[in-house]
Amino acid sequence: MCLGSGISACKKDRMKLKKYIWPVIGLGAVGFSVWLLYHELRGLSLDELWESLVAITGRDWLFSIMATLVAYAALAGYDHLALLHLKKRVGWLFITVSSFTTYALSHNIGASVFSGSVVRYRAYSSKGLTATEVGVLVAFCSFTFALGTILLTGLVLLIKPEIGERFLDILPIEASAVTGLLLLGFVLLYVLGSALHLKPFRIGTFEIQYPALPIVGRQLIIGPMELLAAAAIIYFALPEEGNPGFVIVLGIFLISFSAALLSHAPSGIGVLELVFISGLPDMNPADVMAALLVFRLLYLFIPFVLALFVILGFERMQLISQKE
Repeated sequence: MCLGSGISACKKDRMKLKKYIWPVIGLGAVGFSVWLLYHELRGLSLDELWESLVAITGRDWLFSIMATLVAYAALAGYDHLALLHLKKRVGWLFITVSSFTTYALSHNIGASVFSGSVVRYRAYSSKGLTATEVGVLVAFCSFTFALGTILLTGLVLLIKPEIGERFLDILPIEASAVTGLLLLGFVLLYVLGSALHLKPFRIGTFEIQYPALPIVGRQLIIGPMELLAAAAIIYFALPEEGNPGFVIVLGIFLISFSAALLSHAPSGIGVLELVFISGLPDMNPADVMAALLVFRLLYLFIPFVLALFVILGFERMQLISQKE
């Protein structure tokens, strides 16, 4: 309990706790996932993994690269819609570069909401947005991702309700077609909230209004588009033998990528691999790991390196403009 002058000290202690809690959770998630993954892949050799990588055809590499470009184009659409909602005019090129940099860093660093907020504030404050407006933008983009995940998960569960049986050993909940309908019902309520102009969400002084219906319609396209493209990177890199089809791969991706983000593990390392290996028991683990390496290379590593150069260039331009 904090009394008198000790209140400020307690606030500082809580701030320190919040500062370190997510890195600790992330490291714990990585450690636990890697330990489980080790037990799944004990018989896998590096030679088998290399053979699986070499077996991926040039055509499949090309399709995976194209899917990556579509995914990052859709991510830029997240920011564009958020700025439309805020009624702020920012050039498409700036939005695209800012979005690319934000997601390339946050996907690799972990705790994407926090890391994404920092990068976006640095970028969009240079275009006149306030801290509150950047906060709304971050919340809008996060919700667009969540909305796309909910919509696609609901559809996958309606089409392939048996997919939940693949994760009975690692997930504490069961999923079915009824779960899919409930998820789609949530999406419908969101659309109705926009159409009926319901009151905005309020958390203290922070307020989020329902977007206009045309913006909601675009959210329902762009959110799923990014996830479909990201899942396609892995799908194209998987061999045909034992492949359960795109809908199942998409469902596994939605579960694994969401689990990786919720774990706050850097790059979702270990989490992504564990869920995919468990969800594709009929496929050679070496082939699955090779496809995930392709995903990490195209969707995570190369964008991360490019984003570092973008940040260096941006900061250099800012420094030059300040001197002038």
